[in-house]
Amino acid sequence: MLGLGTATAPDTQDTTMKYLIVGLGNIGPEYANTRHNIGFMVLDYLAKKHEASFEVSRHSFVTEIKTKGRTFVLVKPTTYMNLSGKAVSHYLTSLKLPVEQMLVLTDDISIPFGKIRIRMKGSAGGHNGLKHIEQTLGNNNYPRLRFGVGDAFSKGRQVDYVLSNFSSDEEAELQTLIEKAAEAVISFGTIGLERTMNVYNTK
Repeated sequence: MLGLGTATAPDTQDTTMKYLIVGLGNIGPEYANTRHNIGFMVLDYLAKKHEASFEVSRHSFVTEIKTKGRTFVLVKPTTYMNLSGKAVSHYLTSLKLPVEQMLVLTDDISIPFGKIRIRMKGSAGGHNGLKHIEQTLGNNNYPRLRFGVGDAFSKGRQVDYVLSNFSSDEEAELQTLIEKAAEAVISFGTIGLERTMNVYNTK
């Protein structure tokens, strides 16, 4: 288990109160503040809030936080976006968790900036990280939180857009939105997926 400000291998016991939270993104400073890395940003916020530190582990940076009687294993894949399923498969297996106790956090260009959508399943929608997770699991029946980053790009410039930084106007709201997404993560582990969808999909 992780103490405050420390990082050790995740505890694999008591799986009924344990949740795997996978934030999607790309490693490297050049990607740190891009729209495609919002999954990493939400997990970084949760770790900092709970005074936990990420450590390098298999296919990922990983840490644990404990709150409201639950343990959340936070995973940031280090494989780059298009191989995200490797980390998902490894931690679901090593932690002995059902897919229902995993939540994947990802950016989504089909959702307006400032909105989040939580679903129990769905298509990859062209997202390379979700595509690889679907390929690895053999289905798309896994919970995900989609963080809207908007679609303010011209035809053929989607990749440039998601790999660019948020605008100054977006930056002014971003921290509040990250905190909202982090609240939804904790809600997922405490009141369940359906009730969390009812609360956060309507805000």
